[in-house]
Amino acid sequence: MATPPLPLPGLTPAPRGLEGRAAGAPLLRTRRVIRIRDLPVRTALNRCTSERMPFDLTLNPYRGCEFACVYCYARYTHTFMGLEHPEQFETLIFAKGNAPQVLERELVGRDLRGQHIAMGTVTDPYQPAERTLGLTRRLLEHLARASGVRLSITTKSDLVVRDLDLLQAAGRRNDVHVNMTVVTVDTDLARRLEPRAPRPDLRLDALAALRRGGIAAGVFAMPVLPGLTDSHASLTSLARAAAGAGAGWLSAQPLFVRDCIRPTLYAFLERERPDLLPRYRRAYGRAVYLPESYSRKLRARVESIRQRFGLAASPLKG
Repeated sequence: MATPPLPLPGLTPAPRGLEGRAAGAPLLRTRRVIRIRDLPVRTALNRCTSERMPFDLTLNPYRGCEFACVYCYARYTHTFMGLEHPEQFETLIFAKGNAPQVLERELVGRDLRGQHIAMGTVTDPYQPAERTLGLTRRLLEHLARASGVRLSITTKSDLVVRDLDLLQAAGRRNDVHVNMTVVTVDTDLARRLEPRAPRPDLRLDALAALRRGGIAAGVFAMPVLPGLTDSHASLTSLARAAAGAGAGWLSAQPLFVRDCIRPTLYAFLERERPDLLPRYRRAYGRAVYLPESYSRKLRARVESIRQRFGLAASPLKG
């Protein structure tokens, strides 16, 4: 039997599946260090199988996120496309250009009444690419014609107010709410943690505009970062600002650290707060989540602050 020839040096099999489609995705736009590529999808709605999540289906118009938050747990999703460098998550964005057409077909072919569809679970639907591509708005145009669906949108962007008309239209036949993520009202700290995200005050102004427009909206203080945003004073300032903007709830969860974010998070701490770096290395050295003792104390602190400002614990609970 003949021995198969050795592969030539430097040649590897062409990637298949999602990795192959990502490798061949055509370039749509380039802006400074950001590249946006078109990545067609077979499905727009994806079933959520995690018992930790309160929704049934996810709908994400983009892969990757320009906001470059140092704590973002979703960086691991780029590894599915063979992209291993942490910074690629924030500089190489994939737009699901055909997602609106795919969603339209899915809404016709499926009974989604009673289902909770969540937008913004692993990438912000209102990141800068949305200003020119408008994928989120086109998806909402289809969702506005649905009935009996629970729709939630989680974002860090004031651009969500652009779509107030569609949120109102969707809300006439569905249960619609917006979660505005704000981890701190300290503008300087926010800029360092979330380099390319809108300022916290702009997000809260957007939340207030949504509330004036009749849209249920609240604040996600996620994640709460030990030693940075978990003090009583920091959380109180955030709750006060949220209540002042008309937020209905303040949800808070402590930071968890996947391997994919250690490079960006630890580099941030080494640069900005070297005094905290040993604490983080000890706390997250072999663990993704902090001990239950910390979480219990944080829950008690947040609950007392919520009660002071009349805020619910989540959009699903009073």
